[in-house]
Amino acid sequence: MLYQALTAVFCILSAFSALAAAQTASNASLLDPSLYKNVNVSRGLVYHYYYSPPSQVGRPTLLLLHGFPSTSYDWRHQVAFFQDEGYGLVVPDMLGYGGTAKPVDPEFYESSLISRDMVDLLDAENVNETIVIGHDWGSKIVGRLANYFPERFSAFAFFSLGYFPPAVLERSYAELNNITEQVFGYGIFGYWGFFSTEGADNIIESHLDSFFDVTFPADNIFWITDFAPPGALQAWLEANRSTAAGSYITPEERASQIDAMRDEGMTAALCWYEIMTSTIERDDDQGIPQENLTIKKPVFLGAALEDYVAVAATQIAAILQVSENTTTIQQYDSGHWVILEAKDQVNSDLLSWIENL
Repeated sequence: MLYQALTAVFCILSAFSALAAAQTASNASLLDPSLYKNVNVSRGLVYHYYYSPPSQVGRPTLLLLHGFPSTSYDWRHQVAFFQDEGYGLVVPDMLGYGGTAKPVDPEFYESSLISRDMVDLLDAENVNETIVIGHDWGSKIVGRLANYFPERFSAFAFFSLGYFPPAVLERSYAELNNITEQVFGYGIFGYWGFFSTEGADNIIESHLDSFFDVTFPADNIFWITDFAPPGALQAWLEANRSTAAGSYITPEERASQIDAMRDEGMTAALCWYEIMTSTIERDDDQGIPQENLTIKKPVFLGAALEDYVAVAATQIAAILQVSENTTTIQQYDSGHWVILEAKDQVNSDLLSWIENL
């Protein structure tokens, strides 16, 4: 009897051990370090990117573009899923992040230049046509790729942030904040001003745990009260406040991302905001060909209903205004980090959309 009980316990422990090992292996394989490459793009900057060619005949390659304050690691759940489905993947650390170059002159971050960088990456892998998918500022680049290089892409997908119309920046940053305060009751772009202020990088780097909490909160209302409005984020950080982070990020992932931000610093990443609060991006957008201001190929928008900066209703309205082709819109009960928080539904919806193109 004792022998049988001990055998049962041993079997249970072995099963748990095997499950844990399988889970560890699965997590480790999400972004295989051996599949990363470096390439010098045409303007002389080094980009670090993940590349996996299609493993099934007829499967296209997907270009996945992350936003602030992240790296290609943001796409870990999509990479694992679509790689298993046989799709090719090009997943760069965007300019200012990860293993990619980190210039601190904001003019390096003009969308036309970064769009050209993305095409250079595709050329390096001889990918002639692809589907591009973005989140956050990665979505802004998706839109500019549609503006500048529509012939290189068969479809365009946006998550959280949709198409960013150049006309928005015809108004000054101050005007935009005033308008959003009147419409929503708080200035949704207020944090841009803080990010564009000299010394913001040092404040963030001195309070990385506090910054992580409010950037990836379990309760998305914090973006209304303590993230978006002018002055709110700086006050939060300087008080070193904390809150529970979202459960969609494990403690190990949190530690890894905070370590990366500490090692890389925040100076370069904040340039993505400096071009928005100055005239750099507005002036750059003047080069968009007028005939490309609308998107003539299929579009997917994944709107996050609890994103209180990239407000779902405004993103849907913007995408419908510019899309001249089939537009697929999915809405998720999620905050801004929809590709993490609603990963399974996102993957399923994207796969269905791609298979029906």
